[in-house]
Amino acid sequence: MENMDGMETKDNRNRLLRCASELFYEKGYDAVGVQEIVVRAGVTKPTLYYYFGSKKGLLEALVAERFDTLRWMYSDLGSRKDLRIEEALHWLADIFCGFFEQDRHFYMLMMALFYSARGNEAYQTIQPYMVEFYDMVVRIFDRAADQLGNMNGRQRQFAIGFVGTISSYFLLHYEHDPAEQEKVDRQQISALVRQFMYGIFS
Repeated sequence: MENMDGMETKDNRNRLLRCASELFYEKGYDAVGVQEIVVRAGVTKPTLYYYFGSKKGLLEALVAERFDTLRWMYSDLGSRKDLRIEEALHWLADIFCGFFEQDRHFYMLMMALFYSARGNEAYQTIQPYMVEFYDMVVRIFDRAADQLGNMNGRQRQFAIGFVGTISSYFLLHYEHDPAEQEKVDRQQISALVRQFMYGIFS
């Protein structure tokens, strides 16, 4: 009986996370209320409050869990100091693709929250994770300083440009394929990386 209760508890929690992710993606964090989340998840408000305390607590748990997946995906890359910048960026782009294909809704939600109003609690929730991620990309360019003669302290600028290039591709890809049936074209991603590399080497 305890196992069944434990499974039901986990199912309720996961269902709340999944439904919240869908609704936040569809309508925006501020436009979604607790009632709408629990109705879609098929649970009660006390159940949501039991697990997460509030809508913000639900968002915090969602971001923490999903970002842990992304962190795990790029953890090996962060420790590889032997890679040439071209290899590191191709590897990073492939990580982007894998994460995007695994959970498109959350990837797009993550970007939307980061570009929301700075006083918004949704932005404040996502901001530390995005800073951590950008700092990891900056470190890739830091390690490539001897390979890039024109670095001149522009590591953060290069990192922002690279992440922006790949994320813009995903946004346009998603608009082209709203039914989410097409896989990301890895050849196009590779071409974007080569084009980016040409820009920073020139």
